[in-house]
Amino acid sequence: GPALLFVKTSQGKEEGRRFYACSACRDRKDCSFFQWEDEKVSETRLAAREEYNRNHQPSFTHRQNVDRYKNFVLLPLSKRRFCQECQQLLLPAEWEKHSDHQFLCNITTAQLKSPSQLLYPLENKKTNAQYLFADRSCKFLLNLLIDLGFRRVLSVGTPRLHEMIQSKASQEEEFSVRSLLLDIDFRYSQFYTEDEFCHYNMFNHHFFGGEAARETCRKFLYEENGERIIMVTDPPFGGLVEALASSFKKLMAMWSETEKEGHDNKEMPMFWIFPYFFESRILDFFPSFSMMDYQVDYDNHALYKHGKTGRRQSPVRIFTNLTPSMIVLPEEEGYRFCPVCQRYVSSANQHCEICNSCTSKDGRRWKHCVLCKKCVKPSWFHCSNCNCCTLEKHSCEKSDVGCFVCGKAGHKRSACPSLSCT
Repeated sequence: GPALLFVKTSQGKEEGRRFYACSACRDRKDCSFFQWEDEKVSETRLAAREEYNRNHQPSFTHRQNVDRYKNFVLLPLSKRRFCQECQQLLLPAEWEKHSDHQFLCNITTAQLKSPSQLLYPLENKKTNAQYLFADRSCKFLLNLLIDLGFRRVLSVGTPRLHEMIQSKASQEEEFSVRSLLLDIDFRYSQFYTEDEFCHYNMFNHHFFGGEAARETCRKFLYEENGERIIMVTDPPFGGLVEALASSFKKLMAMWSETEKEGHDNKEMPMFWIFPYFFESRILDFFPSFSMMDYQVDYDNHALYKHGKTGRRQSPVRIFTNLTPSMIVLPEEEGYRFCPVCQRYVSSANQHCEICNSCTSKDGRRWKHCVLCKKCVKPSWFHCSNCNCCTLEKHSCEKSDVGCFVCGKAGHKRSACPSLSCT
């Protein structure tokens, strides 16, 4: 899909040179596309780029994959094979072509209903960062959505939540929740129809299936029979917040444009799942959002696990524009309701009478610093030289330059607004 516009700046300089780069890959090894904004591209280079794109298209279209799936499920169990090297369901006529590859045999219906467990997670941190919800978090999210009265879920980069909804819908007649998965991983087109999955890039709001896929999303967003809808998204944590926010606002706009009364001046309900240390960045773009204390954990991430203590706890939280008091967190997992803040908090998150808030962000009990006039992490101490709280062992050498990118004070390089332009 379309590239994003970035700006390359020198230390301390206001002006920078703008360039286009891949929206999804943050490593040139994965995508070498680079073009200065003011650069004139030759016809030869454009032709070479088009040729490269043609050679890197998937082996089958989404429609072909749907037809292949229909034929695959008709096969007896002994003839159901999945190539682990190509990450592809195989029909008997294709076995010979993959004869020297590793493959799984006897693929069951249960496995087909859980493709996120059949496919290898794409864990390249600078491209896909495909970490999958642990069963605990997935069940909690689904039960919460049902309790809140949502009957349709726009699952943006949340394949495990989508497959849990799809699986329950196929097994339980009374289950009335539906889901549409928007994801950049085209492998899921092998398991879902065009009404269940859209190949989508959340960094530039690009539907690879064109207007047909966009219309599928529009139709899903249209609220029929009073069925409430919510967007749940779990983006790669290394992605640019402003690029993600831009796409999410466009999805919200698609919802608000549906011909239904009551959308005026309202935001589409949303759960944005992201680490707590991005709170200020998310609130910059969505001031109506609040961060919940619930710790989201993942199956295939070594650090983001529930049940660990101290700094080893998962930093991933739920940001939402729903009223915080509506988000009921499980008491058996150590959450309690704060009547003053009117929201559920971690048991270690004690209410500060001075701040008049439950101030902890990371699951530990924070302490109030009268000099900083705010609560800080328990491992921090007030440094008279720096005139703020910080780690006990730190360097007091304060740079006059400020941010390395733009030279301004008040933010770090990673949060510099000059880093990108969307």
